[in-house]
Amino acid sequence: MNKTTFSTTDRAAAQWHVVDASQEVLGRMAANVARILQGKHKPTYTPHADVGDFVVVLNAAKVQVTGRKAEKKVYLRYTGYPGGQVEETFAHLQERRPEDIIRLAVRRMMPKTTMGRHMLRKLKVYAGQDHPHHAQKPEALTFGTGTESRE
Repeated sequence: MNKTTFSTTDRAAAQWHVVDASQEVLGRMAANVARILQGKHKPTYTPHADVGDFVVVLNAAKVQVTGRKAEKKVYLRYTGYPGGQVEETFAHLQERRPEDIIRLAVRRMMPKTTMGRHMLRKLKVYAGQDHPHHAQKPEALTFGTGTESRE
C-alpha cells in the first residue's frame, strides 16, 4: 500500500533569498515572491504547513511599474475617524514609504488566513541596498522579465 506523506513546518530547511527590486516590475516580482514565501516552488509544498523560504527585497525605492501606473495608481487607507479615508498615489507613497508598496503588493497575493499572515512575516523589505541578514547567507534570486520571445 502506498502512503502519502505530508510536510510539516521545518524552520531548519528554510532558505534565504535576496531580490533586487530595481531590476523588476512590481506585479511580476510580487507574484514570484508570494510563491516563494508560500513554498510553492518546492516539491514538498503542503497547503496546511509553512514550508516557504525567507525573502529579502532590496532597493524598494527603485521598483518599476508599467504604463501610467506611476501617476494613476491610488492606494487607499482609512484612519478610523469619520471621513478619514486617505488617498495616496504610487509616486507619493514611493517617495514617503517605498517598503510599503512591495509589502502591500505581496500581501494581497498571499492567502487571507492566519497562515498567510504568518508567511508574510518571512518577507523583509528595505528601501536601499543594505540589509542586516548577511549572517543567513541569502542567495541572489532573479526572475524572468517576461520579454523573452515565446516560441
